[in-house]
Amino acid sequence: MSCLVAFAVGEKYSAGNGFHVIAAHTDSPCLKLKPRSASTKSGCLMINVQTYGGGLWHTWFDRDLSVAGRVILREGNGSFIHKLVKVKRPLLRIPTLAIHLDRTVNKDGFKPNVETHLIPLLASKLEETASSDTKEKSPTISTKGAHHPLLMQALSDEINCNVDDIVSIELNVCDTQPSCLGGGNNEFIFSGRLDNLASSYCALRALIDSCKSPVDLSSEHAIRMVALFDNEEVYPSSQLL
Repeated sequence: MSCLVAFAVGEKYSAGNGFHVIAAHTDSPCLKLKPRSASTKSGCLMINVQTYGGGLWHTWFDRDLSVAGRVILREGNGSFIHKLVKVKRPLLRIPTLAIHLDRTVNKDGFKPNVETHLIPLLASKLEETASSDTKEKSPTISTKGAHHPLLMQALSDEINCNVDDIVSIELNVCDTQPSCLGGGNNEFIFSGRLDNLASSYCALRALIDSCKSPVDLSSEHAIRMVALFDNEEVYPSSQLL
């Protein structure tokens, strides 16, 4: 995520007149991939994640999850570029136990341990049974061995690059279910991350709509500004805000 500040200066502005500011934040609680995300357990490929912000972590179980974020690529001339990436298909899952393995969950409540239970499942471990075609397509190692080759291959397929060109990744786990309108009159917005993306969108929309033509600022004595900050979910422990 990142910060964004946008402003429009009124034509009648003079120093000391002040600002009209709308502030919000761009981040939301999520699961972030750890710098070394690759792990295995019980014959399955798992993705190590860490919680970011104050999330309702029980809502992440039994959902069709994927990854989105930023990838750093090495170009042919030795320079580096970054690309945004989102794998749209369901890639990950955080399953809950069957009821006969957790008989007291309805009485005692669902109390997951975020360090041991909140680890997404990527795939079954197929090194021994994988076909030769799959072995040729999948790299034997990932970026410094920190991430599963299968994950790196999914990223390279999505952004159409070679796996070896991927230098670093910064990814969040995300829900693949799209937002939609719902309710008897379509009056509700069914979506995650409404805090605070709704405020961010409305703030930017208001600034843009209020400055569509030059005359919109002709009588303005102040500066109209939108400030969207990052790291609000971990403030004040973060010193970046």
